[in-house]
Amino acid sequence: MRILVLSDKESKYLWDSENPKRLPDIDLILSCGDLRPEYLSFIATFTHAPVLYVHGNHDDRYQQTPPDGCLCIENRIYHYNGVRILGLGGSMRYRDGIHQYTQREMNRRVFRLYPSLWRHKGFDILLTHAPAFGVNDGKDLPHQGFTAFRRLMDTYRPHMMIHGHTHLNYGMEYPRESVYHDTKIINAYEKYVLEFPQKNSGDPPR
Repeated sequence: MRILVLSDKESKYLWDSENPKRLPDIDLILSCGDLRPEYLSFIATFTHAPVLYVHGNHDDRYQQTPPDGCLCIENRIYHYNGVRILGLGGSMRYRDGIHQYTQREMNRRVFRLYPSLWRHKGFDILLTHAPAFGVNDGKDLPHQGFTAFRRLMDTYRPHMMIHGHTHLNYGMEYPRESVYHDTKIINAYEKYVLEFPQKNSGDPPR
């Protein structure tokens, strides 16, 4: 399965063209937030792939203008072709904002997901805006990661975690790919295409 991941910066390669051939063989699109809703709506118009998203810390505007043709998967596990995707957007709280959380607030969000995690027997992809604490996050409060994300990876050992928020142009300390235990960590800054191993399952999208 080929997945296009997006975050934080709009790609001129995608935004400036209405040519659907610019997304060849893409099965799924995942947005990690901080992108204008108009941008995601535009991408959704020239692909048959589902466009799933979580919110970034600058996405309060989605309250009034959600992206058309896209699906928010905050606080839920979404199945696509047998792949279980858990969505948890937002960043550390450093000012007022709908999609900002303290460590305790994020812990509560994850705690409320435990019944769903049990029913779904875990998850395969953790889709977030912020990184996990101590895993390619920043030292400043706005870019600090969440401890709850590390615990999720420690417990469920998902195949991937995909996040944004720590822009690759901030410096070499923020890699595109890294590994934490059994989990491949992907920084989705701007755009990136990755391969996810196909699962043999007849689970319908929901």
